[in-house]
Amino acid sequence: MPEKSRLRGALSRWANSAEEHDRALRQEYVEHGGATAIGEAPDREMVVLRGTLRTVTLRPRGGVPALEAELYDGTGAIDLVWLGRRRIAGIAPGASIQVRGRIGRHDRDRVIYNPRYELIP
Repeated sequence: MPEKSRLRGALSRWANSAEEHDRALRQEYVEHGGATAIGEAPDREMVVLRGTLRTVTLRPRGGVPALEAELYDGTGAIDLVWLGRRRIAGIAPGASIQVRGRIGRHDRDRVIYNPRYELIP
C-alpha cells in the first residue's frame, strides 16, 4: 500500500506544479502583458496574443513548406503557421513571443496563418 500512496503523492505534486506554472504564465502574458487570453480569444477577429512556443515543426501544406508552432499562455494553445517558410530566426521551442493575426479554424484546430510576431526577451 505505501507504493500507491507514494505514487499518488508524486502525481499530486506534479499536478500542483503544472497548475502553478499555468497560473504564472497567465499572469505574465495576459494579466501583465495586456494580451488577449488564448482560451478567450474570439475566432475571425484580429487579436494580440502572447505566450511561449511549446513546439516548432516543419510540415508541408499543399506542397508548400510551412513552419508550424504551438503557442501556449496558460489559458490555452493555438497553432501558428507561416506558409512558405522553412525556418525563422528566433522561432524555437521555449521562445516567448507576441503575435498579431486573425484566428481561423483548420479541421477542429484553432490557427493563425502568417501572424506578425515579435520576440519577447
